[in-house]
Amino acid sequence: MTDPRFAEIESHRPYLMRYALAQLRDGQLAEEAVQEALVAALESLKSFDGRSALRTWLTSILRFKVIDLQRRIMAERVHQPLDEESEGGEEAWMDDLFDASGHWRESPQTWSNPEAALEQRRFWEVFERCLDRLPAAGSRVFFRREIAGEDTEAICKAEGISTSNCWVILHRSRVALRACLEKNWFGKETGA
Repeated sequence: MTDPRFAEIESHRPYLMRYALAQLRDGQLAEEAVQEALVAALESLKSFDGRSALRTWLTSILRFKVIDLQRRIMAERVHQPLDEESEGGEEAWMDDLFDASGHWRESPQTWSNPEAALEQRRFWEVFERCLDRLPAAGSRVFFRREIAGEDTEAICKAEGISTSNCWVILHRSRVALRACLEKNWFGKETGA
C-alpha cells in the first residue's frame, strides 16, 4: 500500500529547491541535494512521527544533504600541503595593513547593513570568487570551520596541522576575505 504522504512530500519540492538554491547557488547541485533529501525522506518515512511539521522535517534532511554536498565539493579540490614559506610569500601584502604595534593602519570600513547583503545572490557570487582567491589550504580550512561548521580538532586532524597553525590560517583567511569583499562588494579599496 502506498503511503499517502508520498504526494505531500513531493508537494514540498518547489520550497526545497528554493532552499537548496539559496544555499548552493547552483541549479544542478541544488537539484542533486533535493533528490538525495527526497530519497532519504521516502526511505525513512515510517520513522517520521509527526512531532514536527513535514516541511520542517524535510528541510532538516535537506540541510544535512547540502552540508554533505558542500563537504564533498571541498574534498574534491586539489589538496595542497600547508607550507608556511609558500603562504608567507603570497600573503606578504597583509603585513602592510598593520603597523608595528599590530593595529590597522587604516581602520576597516564599517558595513552598513550586512544582513541585506547576505541575502543577495550577487554577494554570494563575489564571496565565492574571493574564497577561491585564497590559497587552497586557507580556503579549505575557512570553508570547513566557518561554512561547514566543523570543529577545530577535526579540521586539524584532516589537514595535518596544529591548532595554532589552524588559527593563523583562519585569521589570514578572514583578513583576506574582508579586504576582497570591501574592494569587490562594498566598494572601498583597502590598499591591498
